[in-house]
Amino acid sequence: MKKIIITTDKAPAPIGPYNQATLVNDTLYLSGQIPLLPESMELVEGDLEAETEQVMKNLKAVLDAAEMTFENVVKSSIFLSDMNNFSTVNAVYGRYFNEKTAPARETVEVANLPKFVRVEISMIAVK
Repeated sequence: MKKIIITTDKAPAPIGPYNQATLVNDTLYLSGQIPLLPESMELVEGDLEAETEQVMKNLKAVLDAAEMTFENVVKSSIFLSDMNNFSTVNAVYGRYFNEKTAPARETVEVANLPKFVRVEISMIAVK
């Protein structure tokens, strides 16, 4: 049974027909986050490290709303507009996980992302 209960004003409001996260039983499916500031819905621009940090803060806010942490994450998907940005994004992402218990993950380069940002990350977490 699908339950859409996870919303928080500490993460950006959806910019389309989707929710921040959907909880099904004990599995949380987090929508992709881009570097939007939740309070203004403006993009963090300029520095890729700051952009990635904002993406991770947005994901943390949704996890917090579901009473979970990054330790609950079992799968991440990272989408990059340029694979040359991998090391910068990976360094920021890595600060949020214990290397021994880090989730499964894929990183893919795509032609474009919403609002033409450079990074988007989605996750799946389990209680």
